[in-house]
Amino acid sequence: MLFNMKIEIVSRMRRVLRDIFSRLQDKVNDFFFSSQFSTFTQNLKTMQTRRDFLRKATVLGGAAGGVLMLDMIGMEAVHAAAAKVSHLTPTQAAQDEDFWFSIREAYSVSPAILNLNNGGVSPQPIVTQNALDRFVRIANEGPAYYMWRTLGDGRETIRTKLAELAGVSPEEIAINRNSSEALETIIYGLDMKAGDEVLTTTQDYPNMMNAWHQRVKRDGVVVNQVKIPVPPKSFDEIVQIFRAGMTPKTKIVHLCHMINLSGQILPVAAIADMAHEHGCEVICDAAHTFAHIDYKITDLHCDYFGTSLHKWLCAPFGTGMLWIKKEKIGKIWPLFGAPKDFNMEDIRKFEHLGTRSFPIELAIGTSIDFHNGIGAKRKEERLRFLTHYWAERVSAMPKVKMNTLLKPEMSCAIANFGIEGMEPGKIQEKLFADSKIYTTTINHDEIKGVRVTPHVYTSLKDLDYFVRAVEKIAKS
Repeated sequence: MLFNMKIEIVSRMRRVLRDIFSRLQDKVNDFFFSSQFSTFTQNLKTMQTRRDFLRKATVLGGAAGGVLMLDMIGMEAVHAAAAKVSHLTPTQAAQDEDFWFSIREAYSVSPAILNLNNGGVSPQPIVTQNALDRFVRIANEGPAYYMWRTLGDGRETIRTKLAELAGVSPEEIAINRNSSEALETIIYGLDMKAGDEVLTTTQDYPNMMNAWHQRVKRDGVVVNQVKIPVPPKSFDEIVQIFRAGMTPKTKIVHLCHMINLSGQILPVAAIADMAHEHGCEVICDAAHTFAHIDYKITDLHCDYFGTSLHKWLCAPFGTGMLWIKKEKIGKIWPLFGAPKDFNMEDIRKFEHLGTRSFPIELAIGTSIDFHNGIGAKRKEERLRFLTHYWAERVSAMPKVKMNTLLKPEMSCAIANFGIEGMEPGKIQEKLFADSKIYTTTINHDEIKGVRVTPHVYTSLKDLDYFVRAVEKIAKS
């Protein structure tokens, strides 16, 4: 009880401080959105170090520089914490609780609930929230001018940062709103004729299957689905299942990098190589792996790739990314009408959405900086460590069954469990009603259970509390 009271006090103090600085920011808008600020933002593009940023922000003087300084101080704290574990391997750093306490403090998560459903959408770190708030304020000073003449230009900087994180060319990256939009752009943009076949699985994401079924009704495309065992024995077994599903008419292989139902990782590169041998193209749904697992898009050998940035990158809600191999851009029709030639080989033809939120897009950059500050491999290993921490204890309980294989190459932060004799919905309801633990229910023909997804701000004490709650339910 005392521990919870302390958490609540700290949370309230944070809210008060954020309110103070928000009001302070209002007082300096005249300066902050002046021509001096425009000059300052241009100078930011040429700054090479965080120290240079801090020095120039200080030169600005006054409260406006102070507001920017606060964000950078928060980022500096992450870098300082990372420096303290730089001598450790990512696996060792994954268990350094002092480091991860510093990361936890960078979030503003509620102490009223234990959120273990980060797979659907993740919270943004405070620095990203502040950046978004700042960009919204700029836009509202003169929407038509600041959104289209100032903030809009920043998209190219974000494109470059995303490309660096993904290990590809900026000319292959389009910024959009989520995985569904990215993947449906590809699904509806491909030229396919009646009888052409698509190979996917029975466990793929419903939105994508709905999109393919619309092409079935509209164009006569044929969708074939294979079943992945729960859990599978090996990657080779999965590849062979896909191989057996191929026919001479298969044109597209569509698959998840990580299945959202169970957290099962699929061997995308091996499946893509096999598909290419058959003359097929490969679409990868990476909604749950980008900024979750440390990899580059080119490692997957796919032709098309879509992801959500508001999941594991912790970018603002409603941000996503589309990647198309450069030589294939020209043949994909845009989902929304683009100017001039629809077949133009410019990735930006997929970004003509009409009026959109530039502040949301620009704040993606802060989340990338935060992610890089933690370290991609360090983050992956922490997420895997957290899953193993709770799953190994829960799986040892009577009547509990794991629907996720805990081999390091097979899963990471997402895992699914069930309790014999209990419907998944009842387990979820009791977890929240009795312990205020928020999870999500999976009721699929092949997978039934509760999906649990911790994040970098989740503590071991949180998971101890969760394990005790599951034990109580399993014994009841």
